Amino acid sequence: MPLQSARLQTPEVRVESIARDLEVVWGLAVAPDGRVFLSERPGRIRVIDEDGGLRAAPWARVEVFADGEAGLLGLALHPAFPDSPFVYVVYSHLDDQGGVGNRVSRIREEGGRGGEEFVILEGIAAGRRHAGGAIAFGPDGKLYIGTGDVGRPARAQDPNSTAGKILRINPDGSIPDDNPFWGSAVFALGLRNVQGFDWDPETGRMVATMHGPSGEWARFGRDELNVIEPGANYGWPRVLGAVGLPGFTDPWLEYGEAIAPAAAVFYRGPIEPWDGDFFFATLSGEHLHRVLLAADRSTPEALERLWPSVYGRVRALAVGPDGALYFGTSNQDGRGHARPGDDQVFRVTRSTGSG
Repeated sequence: MPLQSARLQTPEVRVESIARDLEVVWGLAVAPDGRVFLSERPGRIRVIDEDGGLRAAPWARVEVFADGEAGLLGLALHPAFPDSPFVYVVYSHLDDQGGVGNRVSRIREEGGRGGEEFVILEGIAAGRRHAGGAIAFGPDGKLYIGTGDVGRPARAQDPNSTAGKILRINPDGSIPDDNPFWGSAVFALGLRNVQGFDWDPETGRMVATMHGPSGEWARFGRDELNVIEPGANYGWPRVLGAVGLPGFTDPWLEYGEAIAPAAAVFYRGPIEPWDGDFFFATLSGEHLHRVLLAADRSTPEALERLWPSVYGRVRALAVGPDGALYFGTSNQDGRGHARPGDDQVFRVTRSTGSG
């Protein structure tokens, strides 16, 4: 899609590092009191206090299987946090047969630290490749989980498999009565690897990122943004891109080259030129990606790549209650080049005195 620079306003912003010497920041969530919760893939949940200081001791440790793309992945706070003092995580573990699986747990905060863990969903497909891992609460109060095809593409088309899907559950792990497939957590299928999604605050539309192929059947790139509808099939691996075939839902936006889109947010806050825009992190693309929408918010209209190659691989992304934008790097994940201080969490705010 050509960039329409006439609508593109780039505000003056300040980018500051608020936490350093981390290891593969995977998930970010900002509490109402300003604390930033983050997950590190080896199994640590850390907290950056509202004054900007990283606590030396982890908020909690989770025993994970960390290899390849597996480990401690996404993180979300209960919508009523801290009144409902639960932090939700997706992580990889070894099952009783020595296989790798993903599970969803909620950890109760007790005295400012992580306390008792409750496993609420087991048996999610996992592996060293295409492990998915996105997790977020929707405006309906349900918990959504993005999964990957774990290197077995055909599973994305199997409605009885959790691989290559978006799952939807209640906060206690039970299956909502109004899910599209009765008795199943599957909400949408045909997705290769989902590491981010968010809901447009104006329309309620859910938009998810998806990694395109990296060599399957000699196909490369073709990363996608998809508008997620209940029960929709997004085609992988039978269909790639916008082909208009019956039974499959075309992507909202697709990219020719591989940028590896990860976490995603719709921005709401005091940086006015960004208000209402869709942002997502990129790994191989090494930038934050901004998508401006048309006036009716139905289609992308303009694109911008922020700070290309400045911070390296960016995976985690969140917006704070004050409208600050937070992102975390993943330069120590085995595919990047660590910079001094990596991995880090950065906060983006409007420059003092601008506008």
